[in-house]
Amino acid sequence: MTRKTIKVDYLARVEGEGGLKVTIEEGVVKNAQLNIFEPPRFFEAFMRGRHYTETPDIVARICGICPVAYQMSAVHALENIFGIQLTGQLRALRRLLYCGEWIESHVLHIYMLHAPDFLGYEGAIDMARDHSELVRQGLEMKKIGNDILTLVGGREIHPINVRVGGFHRAPRKSELVPLIEKLKWARETAIKTVQWAAELDFPDRQRDYIFVSLKHEAEYPFNEGRIISNQGLNISAQDYDAYFSEQHVPYSTALQSRLRECGSAYLVGPLARYNLNYDQLSPLTKELAHAAGVAGVCRNPYQSILVRALEVVYAFDEALRILNGYQQPDYSFVDVTLKAGRGFAATEAPRGLLYHRYELDQSGIILDAQIVPPTSQNQACIEEDLKEFIGGFLDLPEEQLQHRCEQTVRNYDPCISCATHFLKLEIDRV
Repeated sequence: MTRKTIKVDYLARVEGEGGLKVTIEEGVVKNAQLNIFEPPRFFEAFMRGRHYTETPDIVARICGICPVAYQMSAVHALENIFGIQLTGQLRALRRLLYCGEWIESHVLHIYMLHAPDFLGYEGAIDMARDHSELVRQGLEMKKIGNDILTLVGGREIHPINVRVGGFHRAPRKSELVPLIEKLKWARETAIKTVQWAAELDFPDRQRDYIFVSLKHEAEYPFNEGRIISNQGLNISAQDYDAYFSEQHVPYSTALQSRLRECGSAYLVGPLARYNLNYDQLSPLTKELAHAAGVAGVCRNPYQSILVRALEVVYAFDEALRILNGYQQPDYSFVDVTLKAGRGFAATEAPRGLLYHRYELDQSGIILDAQIVPPTSQNQACIEEDLKEFIGGFLDLPEEQLQHRCEQTVRNYDPCISCATHFLKLEIDRV
C-alpha cells in the first residue's frame, strides 16, 4: 500500500496556532485535518459580569482586521433585548462603517495573501518586486477603507465610536464629503481589480456546497436579515442554536460548526453571500460579474478572490450611495431603557456569518455570552475541500502539491494572518 502524509506542524502567520495534515492512500485522499490549536482567549467568559455598555469596546479586540463585525453583531444583539431598531441616517452610518471594513479586509486578502498564489510568488514582498503598481493600488484602496473606519468609527483599528443605540458622535457631512472623490477613484480601481482577477488561472474545481448567509429583502446583507441557506433554511438569529451546533474534534482545540439536523458542514462568507444574494448587488457589480462569467452562480472556491473583488466594488458603490445622501442626524444615538433578557443577532463579517447572543440582568450586567465567528463555521468545510480537491493534484511535484494545499486553505481567508506560506512540510511514504 502506498501511503503519503502531508503534514504541516505550524501554519505561519495565523492568529493563534494551527497545523494541517492530509493523508493519501493509493492515490486517494483519505483524511484531512485542519488543526487549530490557538491558545484560549476567554472573550465569552470575561464578558460575564461586565456592564453591557462595555461590550462594543471589548469585542472589537477579538480581531484587528474585522472589529466592526464584532461590534455590529454585539450592539444588534443587545438592541434586540432593548427593543431598539435604528432607522434613517444612523442605520446608514452603520452600513457605511461596514463598507469600510469589507474594503480594507477584502483588499488586504486579495492583494497581499491570495494574489501571490496565482502569480507564483512566495508572498506579497516578493510579488511587489515585479508587480509594484498592483501592490500599490491595493494598499491605496485598503487605506481608503481605513479612512471610512476612522471617520465613522473614531479610529481605523478597534473603533471607539460605536455604542448601543447608535454612535457616541455622528460625523458632520463636511467631514465625510472629502471621501467622495477618493471613493470614486477607488471604485474605478476596484473595477480594474475584478477585470484582473477574472483573467487569473483558476483550478477547475467545484462542489455542491450548503451555502449559509443573511438575506435581506431590500439590500445586500451587512447588519440585518434572516439566516438562510440554499437548502431551504430560513430562520431568525434567535433560532440559530436550534439549527447549528459547535463540536469538539479530537485533534483540535477549536470548535467546528455543523448543521444539527444532518450533521453536514456548510460554507459561510463571500461565496455564500454572493450565491444567495446576487439579486441585491448594485447594477455595476452585476454588470462586472456578467463580464467575468460568474453572473449569479459561483461554486469554485478558487474563484473566491474574484467574488471578493466583486464585493469590494459593491462596497465602494454602496459607500458612495450613502455619502451622497448623508445628512448629519439630529441625534447620535437613541436612549436605552434597561431590562433583563436575551438578545440575538447575526451580521456578515468579511469572512461570513458572525453570531452573537447575550443574556442581561435587570441592571444591565452580562450573565452569559456566545460568539460564533465565521472561521469556526468554515473549518469543517475547509477539510472537505482538501479531501475533495487535492486528489486531483497528486501528480504534481511535492512543492507544488504543498502549494495547492495552502491555496485551498487560503481560499477561505480563515484569518488575516493566514499564512503566506506553511512551515515544516513532512512527507511520509510507506
